[in-house]
Amino acid sequence: MASIKDVAKHAGVAISTVSKVLNNYPNISEETRQKVNASIQELGFVPNAVAAALSSKHAGRIALLINLTDTAQTADEISLQYMLGALGKARELGLDVVTVFFSMLQGKTVDEMVNYFRSQSITGIIVCGLSKDDTTILKLVKKQIFKMVLIDVPIANENTSYVWINQAEAQYEVAKKTMELDTIPYTRILYIAGKDNGHVTPERLKGIQKFAKDYKMKLNIQKGYFSEKKAREITMEYGEKVDMIVCASDLMAIGAMRACMEMDIFRPVCGFDGITLMAYAGKQMNTVKQNFAHIAEEAVAEMNNLMSGKTGHGIVLDYEIVRMEYKDIVK
Repeated sequence: MASIKDVAKHAGVAISTVSKVLNNYPNISEETRQKVNASIQELGFVPNAVAAALSSKHAGRIALLINLTDTAQTADEISLQYMLGALGKARELGLDVVTVFFSMLQGKTVDEMVNYFRSQSITGIIVCGLSKDDTTILKLVKKQIFKMVLIDVPIANENTSYVWINQAEAQYEVAKKTMELDTIPYTRILYIAGKDNGHVTPERLKGIQKFAKDYKMKLNIQKGYFSEKKAREITMEYGEKVDMIVCASDLMAIGAMRACMEMDIFRPVCGFDGITLMAYAGKQMNTVKQNFAHIAEEAVAEMNNLMSGKTGHGIVLDYEIVRMEYKDIVK
C-alpha cells in the first residue's frame, strides 16, 4: 500500500504539502492541489487512520451530510430530526458519526471531496437534501468509493442504497383523503409543486396527475418552489377558480391556506411532510406525515449493512395521512 512519502515523491512535493492537501489547508495553489490529488488517485493512497478503520471488524466512522442551504423555516426541524435519529441509531450500533454540511464541500472537486472524507477517516456517507443540481456529489455516488445511503434520492448501486417513501402513492392518498372530507363534487384542482431540481418533485407530480385522471378532474399545476410566500401568491391568483388545493409541502400548504383566509373563501388544502408548524396554520389540514428521525435510523441501519458487505438497494418506508391539530403537538 502506498504511503504519504510515496505520494510526495510521485507528486514532487514535500510530505507536509501532501498533508496540507489532505486536510484542505487554504494556502495551497490549485496547481499543487491537483498534482497531489492526481498522485493520490494514481497510487491508491489511503491515510493510515482510514486503512486502520477498514481493517477493523468494528470499522464504522460515517458522515451525516446535510444540506442547510435551503432558507425555508422548516429546514431546521427536519434536519434536527435527521440528526437525532442518526445519532441515536449509530450509538446503538456502535458507529461513530460526524456531521458535515453541504456548505463545507462547496467548490470542491470530486477528488477533493474524496480526500476530505478520507482525511476524516470516513468510510460511509449518509446524504440528506441532495438535489439534481449537486452534480459533484452525484459524481461521488457514481464513483462508489464510499458506502453511501441517500435519503429521498432513488439511486442504488453496489455500494449505494436509498431510503424514502412512495412519493407518488402518498401524494395521491393525501389528495384523495382531502377530497373525501366533503360530499360536494370536485372538478378542478390547483397543484402547487416543489422545485424542479428535487428528486421527489417528479414523483409527487405523478401522484397528483394520476389522481386527477382517475377522478376526471381538471389539473392546474403551478411551481411553488417549497416557498410559503410563492404558494400564497399562486393561491391569490388561482384559488377562486378551483375546488381544492394540493401542495407538495406543508410550508406551501400554510401559504395557500393563509391566502384562502385572506380572500375569505373556503378551499380544502393539503400538504406534505408533517412538520410541527402545520398545526399552527389556523385551520386543520391533511398532510403526509413522515417520521424523519425514523428515516435517519433506517439510513444508519442500512449503512451498517453496506459496511458489513451487503449490496445496495432501495428501501421504501411507511407514512401516515394525518390531520394535524394544535392539541396533538402541545406537550
